[in-house]
Amino acid sequence: MLAPVTITGCAVHAGFYDRDHHDYHRWRADEQPHFDAWVAETHRQPVAYEKLGDNDKQAYWNWRHEHP
Repeated sequence: MLAPVTITGCAVHAGFYDRDHHDYHRWRADEQPHFDAWVAETHRQPVAYEKLGDNDKQAYWNWRHEHP
């Protein structure tokens, strides 16, 4: 019964390879305020980071590189 929770939890924290900047990003709780700012600034519908497609994740990390 614990295995599905563990697997699901790890998927969120697995990370994302930023092909444009050639680095790797791990999602952490302290990233949420930056993500919320990106959603507002880019006029996107609020959605959980883990539900974004790869193109939107890439757009987010491109934005983050410009907004440290």
